[in-house]
Amino acid sequence: MELRHLHYFQAVAEELNYRKAASRLFISQPGLSRQIKQLEELLEVQLFERDQKHVALTAAGEYFKSEVDFILNHLQTTQTQMKAISSGKIGELRIGFLGSASNQVLPELLQKLNKKEPGITTSLEELSNGVQVEMIERDRLDLGFVRIESVPDGLKKKVILRDSFSLVVPENHTVHDSNFSTLAQFSDEPFILFSSDYSRYYYDQIMGICRDAGFFPKIKHKSVHALTIFKLVENGLGIAIVPTSLKAGYELKVRFMEIPNIPQFTELSVIWKPENRNPALSRILPLL
Repeated sequence: MELRHLHYFQAVAEELNYRKAASRLFISQPGLSRQIKQLEELLEVQLFERDQKHVALTAAGEYFKSEVDFILNHLQTTQTQMKAISSGKIGELRIGFLGSASNQVLPELLQKLNKKEPGITTSLEELSNGVQVEMIERDRLDLGFVRIESVPDGLKKKVILRDSFSLVVPENHTVHDSNFSTLAQFSDEPFILFSSDYSRYYYDQIMGICRDAGFFPKIKHKSVHALTIFKLVENGLGIAIVPTSLKAGYELKVRFMEIPNIPQFTELSVIWKPENRNPALSRILPLL
């Protein structure tokens, strides 16, 4: 088996179309078919179910695809790390994060990292909770900042920030801190919330806060981006409930009011895979 077999298989597995995969690989369709057939003979399994109209992965093919994705990603990561090491650096750290981590937690961590480990470079990408978990499992991320209750087996989670919830209202709203006593005061107003795609656990917490106040929120808009939510609030399209720490870093015509007398709180956690072999990861863990 040669490396080209894996690249050819991956292209067909992703396209599920030999013509498109061949075009992507810049080879002929018959040549690609021969390479896949040769791979199946080497492995002694059938990887694809195919007829004149359809191509589909077999159960063995599905398993092989996940392994090939891991292998090719690991090779690419190794190449990136070698380039960094050869230029005098320790390596690159790939970090995923939610927008709420970018205001305070992430900048503070990167300042520590730059001071104590100047040989480590970082690649940052804002991603949802679910995508971060999946990418860390597949070794496509080294570290993730998430709001989730638990992680799959094989991953580690460390809570790094416990936060209260605040209500976000337009700057000219009639309710102020001085006359804000319960969320029930806002039961008739439209709400703009983080989508459940952001975090199912977080979304359920918001529903619980409203339920405890005696109402179900009238959800007008949803988003996974804090700035989008705040701009909608600023323009009078509704109010929002967010982690209190999000009030830092935005210069908008909105007000944050911490919700009083509620048991709910939100936690920002960092997650990683202990089996990850990136040498930069072991250097940053003590800084967390």
